[in-house]
Amino acid sequence: MELRTKIEADPARQGIDYDTPVLFTGSCFAGEIGRQFIYGKMDVLINPFGVLYNPYSTARALEIIMEGRLFEKDDLYYHNNKYLSFLHDTSFSSGTSQESIDRINSSVSQAHSFLSGASFLFITFGTAWVYRWKDNNEIVANCHKIPAAKFTRQLLDVEDIFDTWSKILSKLKKFNPSLKIVFTVSPVRHLKDGAHGNQLSKSILIIAINKLLSSDKSLSYFPSYEIVLDELRDYRFYSKDMVHPSETAIEYIWEIFREVYFKPGTNIIYEKIAKITEATRHRISGNDPYTLAAFRNSMLQKIEKIKNDYPFVDMGAEEKYFNRL
Repeated sequence: MELRTKIEADPARQGIDYDTPVLFTGSCFAGEIGRQFIYGKMDVLINPFGVLYNPYSTARALEIIMEGRLFEKDDLYYHNNKYLSFLHDTSFSSGTSQESIDRINSSVSQAHSFLSGASFLFITFGTAWVYRWKDNNEIVANCHKIPAAKFTRQLLDVEDIFDTWSKILSKLKKFNPSLKIVFTVSPVRHLKDGAHGNQLSKSILIIAINKLLSSDKSLSYFPSYEIVLDELRDYRFYSKDMVHPSETAIEYIWEIFREVYFKPGTNIIYEKIAKITEATRHRISGNDPYTLAAFRNSMLQKIEKIKNDYPFVDMGAEEKYFNRL
């Protein structure tokens, strides 16, 4: 007896391995999956403009990256003792304009180079609700805790998203003809929009993506939203805030993602490396020097084997970490 809806995701026609540069952009869910690549020491770049929730801001960021446009002080806004960019999230804000500009321009330059040689681009839409800065009516990527009275709120429609992304996809194909583009919708619930507003928003995103897929057969879709909402479909798969998927849900989606996109043999390498990087992220308890030494030596032996078996993987940081124990 099958007591749950199983979401089927067919294996990708072209897969990912350790020679595959992958860029993730969009909502915080893109960051969650992208971090799994980091744990496996894979070639990945995550959210070069920070977390971007709406489709318009994500498209604008990709356009700037392709242009390689550098920012100046006039592109920033000063609020609450910080310089900020309405095209970026708060991680690019700073107490000095030069520091903020340096962070932004360094990220744009890195992303321009990375995207030009990337094999995959994963785009995650979070919400169709947007905020416009009243001074110029421009859609912002982040409100930076500026009073709501400074913005007007708007729900994008399917045609808005389709038209914007049709143009960006055309530019992406010219910029990197071999790039494989995958859309997904974040399962993160935007409850500040209300339960109905959240569902309405997600529906618009899904319909817009489906229209893009219908117009271009080279595009594809990964059902992260459907896996959480239809297959897991239980509050225990959300964090305490009842908004973000839990670690268990993320791990489950990651397993399916690997089944769909990883080439044969890639999982074997990934598992060996991820166990070592995971060990560096956990606080080591106890102060028995013999136990600690045995653990350190065991990890260093595993690192040495990885270096011999897979010389294309850089384990320098992990080797340094365990040598210091």
